[in-house]
Amino acid sequence: MKYDEMTAEPFKRNSDGGSDGRNDVGDDGGENWRLHFTRVHQGYLRENLSRFLKARDWNVTKAHTMLLDCLHWRVDSEIDSILSKPIVPSELYRDVRDSQLIGMSGYTREGLPVFAIGVGLSTFDKASVHYYVQSHIQINEYRDRVLLPSMSKKNGRPITTCVKVLDMTGLKLSALSQIKLVTIISTIDDLNYPEKTNTYYVVNAPYIFSACWKVVKPLLHERTTKKVHVLSGSGKDELLKIMDYTSLPHFCRRGSSGSSHHTQSVDCFSVDHPFHQQLYSYVKHHCETQGQGEPAKQGSFHVGFPEPGADGVQIAKTIESEMHKSENCNGLGKPVDDRTVGP
Repeated sequence: MKYDEMTAEPFKRNSDGGSDGRNDVGDDGGENWRLHFTRVHQGYLRENLSRFLKARDWNVTKAHTMLLDCLHWRVDSEIDSILSKPIVPSELYRDVRDSQLIGMSGYTREGLPVFAIGVGLSTFDKASVHYYVQSHIQINEYRDRVLLPSMSKKNGRPITTCVKVLDMTGLKLSALSQIKLVTIISTIDDLNYPEKTNTYYVVNAPYIFSACWKVVKPLLHERTTKKVHVLSGSGKDELLKIMDYTSLPHFCRRGSSGSSHHTQSVDCFSVDHPFHQQLYSYVKHHCETQGQGEPAKQGSFHVGFPEPGADGVQIAKTIESEMHKSENCNGLGKPVDDRTVGP
């Protein structure tokens, strides 16, 4: 398959699909797949096909297989309906938000959503794995179906990616108990939401992150390492180059001077933050309008967990080993000297 063929007709029947038929688009000529793919590209076909091509180093055949595997996963896991499946009761959703620290603090000046992630303080200990995975996918889908199309329309050009600010405050050895869940989530993202993050900004990094990054970086694709920027301290000065103060995550505003004229920032991880309130209301509304019954009677949304690749397994083992070494050296909580960590 050539690039022009993939962009013109991504669901053309592939005679080389293999004996398991995973690449067979079905007898309807791919019409059903086109409907599912609409959820993915939201009208920006070429930009989204390019994400899969980039994730497979522009190998058209591999990118085509990846795309079809993604669509099979979406069909098998009923992803198209996940934004009508609220996590209930609301107290459980609050527990998820308190232990899976993620939120959206605003937008860059170029219109990209800014997602904040509390890597060091997320505990993932108040709900089952399925609820955390459900919550993560709902945020992905809300970003891709609601936020990005809205910003594309507002800016008059395709906006198909976001930036992420990773807060490493509190990172310690106990994080290893969550590495399996984190690996599941990252694998889902790698296989089904490729190249959705434009840049990763790492802030408030203790020494343990520096040690882990040093040994993990060589295991990552150069395309990925170029996206990672480790900033000094809270990263406020660097982040203000790409976003306004009001879009800074709350953990990047610490120690601000001359900011008394700004309103007190709301913790963007909190369930009470406007982003989470809007997302939860959106999901509940779609549940009610689609007549799916009382949300209180629903359980978690079970999604098939993909097996991590060999690279993912190796990275997880490397992180585990390095964190144990750092603990033995009593360096877990020491702050990073920004001169010792490369971007």
